[in-house]
Amino acid sequence: MRAGRSGSSSCAPSNTRCAATARSGPDSVPRPRIGLLGGSFNPAHRGHRRLSLDALARLGLDRVWWLVSPQNVLKPEAGMAPFAHRLQGARALAAHRRIRVSDFETRAGTRYTVDTLAALARACPGRDFVFLAGADILAQLPRWRRWRELARNARLVFWNRPGHSHRALRGQAATALRRKRRRDRLARRLKPGEWCLMWSLAMPVSGTAIRQGL
Repeated sequence: MRAGRSGSSSCAPSNTRCAATARSGPDSVPRPRIGLLGGSFNPAHRGHRRLSLDALARLGLDRVWWLVSPQNVLKPEAGMAPFAHRLQGARALAAHRRIRVSDFETRAGTRYTVDTLAALARACPGRDFVFLAGADILAQLPRWRRWRELARNARLVFWNRPGHSHRALRGQAATALRRKRRRDRLARRLKPGEWCLMWSLAMPVSGTAIRQGL
């Protein structure tokens, strides 16, 4: 993994730096709330957009940033479209003023989510980040690098995916983190280290299914 340049890397969009920060205090404006949806986006699809719009509405987010990964370490390189192609496709699909597509991981030199979130916190102080994902990611979480550290420091919101959600709730991560789970009606008020599963929006689409023509 390359040495991170996160201290100087800008956030989404690519030409905007995070130098201006929202200060906390009785007379300050609220801290911007940014949802983070990471992935290969191979390709970007309507499920990504639906989740993002639902997150904007239900979590009180100011923006959702799509963090396009140069290469998901848990996925084979075979069948992975070039990064520039995936980034362009994500930008074309997002088509919303509050959804931004970012190449932050490429510029920061991070490969693992736990490192990306730490780099974002350094590069973009004064923002509250909320990690967004489908329920399948909750099931996969124990395979991730330093996943307990990630869960300890981040706000995690997962969305229902048929065939994944109930299995994920019986899995290792949900069991280990059960004391930190909150009801979805409290999702707007999650603190770092807390998580919830949103049931209302089913996410049946996956990039793999699209590539295979299912």
